[in-house]
Amino acid sequence: MAQTETQQYKVLKLIDNIEIREYPPVMKVKSTSKSNNGFGKLFKYISGDNESGTKISMTSPVYMNKENENYIMEFVLPKKFNEINSPKALKENIDVYLEKKIICATISYGGYTNKQKEIYYSEKLISKLQENKIKHNGKSKVLVYNSPYKIFNRKNEILIELDSFE
Repeated sequence: MAQTETQQYKVLKLIDNIEIREYPPVMKVKSTSKSNNGFGKLFKYISGDNESGTKISMTSPVYMNKENENYIMEFVLPKKFNEINSPKALKENIDVYLEKKIICATISYGGYTNKQKEIYYSEKLISKLQENKIKHNGKSKVLVYNSPYKIFNRKNEILIELDSFE
């Protein structure tokens, strides 16, 4: 079975079970919708429903968050893609873009993710950041690393972007 490419990052600091990470710039494709149906739209995009008909390998993690009334889901494109060779989306509410370098804090947890776990680990992460006087934007994203068909040894994370970090 082929390995899934995972987004690269560098761990800058470890504080208990929290990692402070630096993610380099990366191409992403994002779905924004009023309902939580972004996966299907993004899967169609990487399956060739894009301007060039290019099939794109699935990567991990899948990013998920909610802003106002919108559900946002993002796939990281394989590292061979850049602003020039990334296929344009054909559908409305699908955006292909270069995400800038970010510094963030993460906390990991296992099993299938759900709202209770997401709230619990977001609060735990924010508490640890406040305890260490680390400024952040307060907006958490859920990162899911595994296919829904994988039952054991699942990995999820909560990520919060930092305002600055020395």
